[in-house]
Amino acid sequence: MMSKIRLFLPHLLAVALILAPALAEAKAGSGSSFGSRGSRTYMTAPTTPTAPSVAAPIGRSMTQPPLREPLGASPTPGSSFGSSRPFMSGLMGGFLGAGLAGMLFGHGFGGGLGGIASLFGLLIQLAVIVGLVMLVRNWLMSRRGAVAAGFGGPRMTPGGGFGGGSGMPRGAAPPPRRDEVGITGDDLGAFERLLVAIQDSWSRTDLATLRRAVTPEILSYFSELLAQNASEGIENRISNVKLLQGDLAESWNEGNLQYATVAMHWSAIDFMVDRSGRIVGGSNTVPSETTELWTFMRSRGGQWLLSAIQQT
Repeated sequence: MMSKIRLFLPHLLAVALILAPALAEAKAGSGSSFGSRGSRTYMTAPTTPTAPSVAAPIGRSMTQPPLREPLGASPTPGSSFGSSRPFMSGLMGGFLGAGLAGMLFGHGFGGGLGGIASLFGLLIQLAVIVGLVMLVRNWLMSRRGAVAAGFGGPRMTPGGGFGGGSGMPRGAAPPPRRDEVGITGDDLGAFERLLVAIQDSWSRTDLATLRRAVTPEILSYFSELLAQNASEGIENRISNVKLLQGDLAESWNEGNLQYATVAMHWSAIDFMVDRSGRIVGGSNTVPSETTELWTFMRSRGGQWLLSAIQQT
């Protein structure tokens, strides 16, 4: 008997490993990455102190991926006097060509030794000009970096809610973030309320309430997942949702639409039950913690709706 158990034990463990993630990844969205981030759907969202790892790419979206540009469609950035600077390279080529031709045919830069001296003088002048151009270029690049580093987003404080703290180690510099929309404290409060309301509606399979908090695309995915749970005879119970920490990754405008991607670390009582009420996954006493990127969208002046979820 024991030998038979040992024989089938590896297979039982394999089945357990396959089923464990499905049971553990409950919550709204079931641990998937889907939805739409507008024109940035297939772009990597910036990392944040709350979500320092790169988020999983969106695997399911109604937004079509962009077409790849044909090879050679855009010029490749070069350095110094390459093809990306045709004016400067042509200018130098013209000067040097004229000087060398003058030397070869005994005129141009004065002929003989005088021509050679004139050529060296011209080269020195060109070197000075090039040096000045490079200095100006480096200065402009440093200024651009300083401006980019100045973009900072609102953050949620550890311990629940939104505030001015960053949740970062003391003395650490936050990564640059772009906040084109100008996210306010009211917006941050709306994101937190949506987190709680969506998890509560998901737990109660309340599609009517979900419809007012998410985009039609997200609602279709939630409906499909809830129908799958019902077919399998299980329910996901979620309660005591509490935001622990979070911050804004980026926000941007697209015509009349506005988007904001927020990293959120939250805890909740999250477990699965079967038709008899028996717990088949998670715990009804020990909170579990989750870190995800949620993207919200709205029409200008309208209310925020959840439009994408990404795992970290």
